[in-house]
Amino acid sequence: MSDGIVFIDGDYVKPDEAKMSIFDSGFVWGDVVYDVTSAWKRWIFMLDEHLERFQQSIDGFRLKSPYSHDEMRRICAECVERAELDNAYIKVQMTRGVINSQSRDPRLGECQFVAYATPYVWIWGEEKCRNGVNLYVSSVERVSSKAIDQRFKNYDRADLVQSRFEAYDRGCDDSLLCGPDGYLTEGPGYNMFMVRDGKVSTPDSNILEGVTRRSVREVCRLENIPYEERKVHPDELKDADEIFCSTTAGGVMPVTGLDSQPIGKGHKGLLTSRIQQQYWSKREAGWHGTKVEDILNG
Repeated sequence: MSDGIVFIDGDYVKPDEAKMSIFDSGFVWGDVVYDVTSAWKRWIFMLDEHLERFQQSIDGFRLKSPYSHDEMRRICAECVERAELDNAYIKVQMTRGVINSQSRDPRLGECQFVAYATPYVWIWGEEKCRNGVNLYVSSVERVSSKAIDQRFKNYDRADLVQSRFEAYDRGCDDSLLCGPDGYLTEGPGYNMFMVRDGKVSTPDSNILEGVTRRSVREVCRLENIPYEERKVHPDELKDADEIFCSTTAGGVMPVTGLDSQPIGKGHKGLLTSRIQQQYWSKREAGWHGTKVEDILNG
């Protein structure tokens, strides 16, 4: 299987040939935004929505893209095509570029765009993403959106990394974080949902407003499942019937344990199973997808 293709400096190269300066502000300052989508059976999922959110992040960080929406759209498709992948993990990122070492003025950077397609990634491995994972509610506080607006997908992730170490120390697979107000936000790269009395609830602030989260909301509407976005306190999880998470790299993912204590009956819940099944069956059928060939031949 191909290990992927990278678009960098205007050219398509193999991953081991892709190189950036160690002085790039994305590396030196964490001054970088990104977005991720996926191809399934060569249907790229909600590509325009992901690129629109990417542009929102670019604008939010006061970066300037050297490529238009349509150009980035085609680059993503070209990466999948050249990588010869049916199921792909697709990332776009924008750094501020290299800034002269004698200056700290971010206005002087020349923005660097990178895109790549690699084989599809499951954030916890396919088995756990499909059947259940054990999470830990971390004591590490999620950075406030007043400091770094979490609607802008970015690489300033030290809080997420430290929370993940804390989870590993407890023998758990990954973490959930609370914000400065004590309410749940998200995990390292995924949104979370709680099911109680047949209703799905998900945090509404200090989060990345996930595109996969948006698709969960749509599935709930289509399936007549009550759904709400609100403040969710971590204490509520003790009485949850089910918990699940969502992300591009895994879709709809059950949580069967919290700090190694079972959620509900300790296995994937019925409502989670229903939403997960609908998500993947729709993806298989090309739901909200654009064929790679249609983009390249359009």
